[in-house]
Amino acid sequence: MSERPNVFFLMTDQQRWDCIGRFNRYIKTPNLDKLAAQGIRFDQAVCQAPMCVPSRNSMMFGYYPSQIGVLTNGGGIWDESKIPSKPLPQLMQDAGYFTAGFGKTHWNHSGDPRGFMVRAEGQPRKSAQFEEHAVMMDDEDPEGLAAYFEETRDYGSGEENVNGYIGRTSQVPMEHHRDGFIAKKAMEFLNGDLPKDQPLFFYLSFIKPHAGYNVPAQFEQMYNLDEIPDIPAPPWEDQGDTHLSCMMRYSPSIAEGYRMRQEAWRKLPVEVRKRSTLRYFANCTWLDYYIGQAMHKARERGLLDHALIVYVSDHGEMMGERNHQFSKYCMYDSSVRVPMILSGSVVPPEKRGTVDDRPAELVDVLPTIFRACGIAADPRLPGYDLLSKPVRKGGFCQFVGGGTEPTMPMPQLMWRKKDVKLIVYQYGTVLDEGGEIRGELYDLKNDPNEWYNLYDDPAWEKVRYQMLAEMTMHYAAMLAKGPAFSDRWGDDKIVEKTE
Repeated sequence: MSERPNVFFLMTDQQRWDCIGRFNRYIKTPNLDKLAAQGIRFDQAVCQAPMCVPSRNSMMFGYYPSQIGVLTNGGGIWDESKIPSKPLPQLMQDAGYFTAGFGKTHWNHSGDPRGFMVRAEGQPRKSAQFEEHAVMMDDEDPEGLAAYFEETRDYGSGEENVNGYIGRTSQVPMEHHRDGFIAKKAMEFLNGDLPKDQPLFFYLSFIKPHAGYNVPAQFEQMYNLDEIPDIPAPPWEDQGDTHLSCMMRYSPSIAEGYRMRQEAWRKLPVEVRKRSTLRYFANCTWLDYYIGQAMHKARERGLLDHALIVYVSDHGEMMGERNHQFSKYCMYDSSVRVPMILSGSVVPPEKRGTVDDRPAELVDVLPTIFRACGIAADPRLPGYDLLSKPVRKGGFCQFVGGGTEPTMPMPQLMWRKKDVKLIVYQYGTVLDEGGEIRGELYDLKNDPNEWYNLYDDPAWEKVRYQMLAEMTMHYAAMLAKGPAFSDRWGDDKIVEKTE
């Protein structure tokens, strides 16, 4: 047990794949840069659903959203008896780890801590993110939480309306922000009496850079507005027949949110638009500061002498692309691609400081951690160990609406490789699937902005069929083996045979 590495799981919310300073000259993230320099950055990683709740449930259970039934932000497994398998924190505890969790999980279940032995969350008790036995922010800092909510009260649902994206220089001291509370509790743990004779699983998950953009002044002042780029505009005004326009037809909430932000952004001076981007960058820098504090203390206390460090985000952020589209809720790269870094002493020396362009996914996090820790992973899981040889041909994502639709829209599916992406969608709802099947195909090498749809281009027909066949078989194989598998010979049918 003492030979098993400590595991540090670091996470942000809605951070774009390209918002790490080492790979983006506009961003200041020195601590994530250091992790990347000492580890592996997976620059083709994608999430399994472009929104918080299904993405996080998928990652923490290790299954695709359709396998566990959590498909939208309105979802969640409220009945613990119906959990298809144990989530990552519980599995780590069962394997002998001391499990400490600080910050957002977004189980959306308001119940059991699911394996965390020490738990703190930067939310009030009366919220969907309440967890039993957790220290909630209003337990220790109700005044700070109230001040934060007062400052953001005009930011709308999820702090993602026009005001939330414009933001402001925060007048609330950073320690009284929700992420400030999360960082404080994490540091109290790292400064305290640490468990002896047990490896540590340490989970630190922040709420931002997700809107709203009420940023502490010291981080906003690190950026110069004149150096912030404006968002490139596509060569068309109306994006036409796409999966996004299809989803807007069946999801009034997504359509209304996009419409309100689009109308406002078209009228805003360029300086205001650029300051919104600046504040998003500053949010990234702020959380990087907290990550640096935690890593410094962990190193100081010897916890990184033998460790695996994982850094990811749950999905991306459109940031005004495609004629002022914000938030996520679509299959375009800025929404589905995620930053992913593996670092720490567990990473082989020859792989440190490298960039891996394999099609990684968030479901790969759980089996990667397990392999590094010498824990047997459930063979039904669709993910792979990222420290081993490549297996998957492409990255998969699915999208079925935000969760407030009266009836769920038909699923939209994505299959992505480094140089090409396929999106398939159908008009209609799950109760009426007779609508036309449409698609999008993008040459990512020559059209990284995904402005030119090649789905109906005869020159790309062979590529389209190949991508569709690969995605279909990947999806079918994934559904065939889990999470319930009741064949006569049990798991032996899906366990790799070795001599």
